[in-house]
Amino acid sequence: MSFNSFSEFLAMGGHGLYVWLSYGLGVAVLAANLIVPKLGRNRLLAEQKRRLRREEGVR
Repeated sequence: MSFNSFSEFLAMGGHGLYVWLSYGLGVAVLAANLIVPKLGRNRLLAEQKRRLRREEGVR
């Protein structure tokens, strides 16, 4: 498939909305798969540090 202009490329023969939404959704899912575990790990480490400080203070 060849396009004569950049606007034709973006329109994708009338299917541009679906094509670009699909790409956007794919990128959003990939980003979420990277970000969510990182946030969960940081939350877990902070919780473990608080628990360790609490236990050291009790003894």
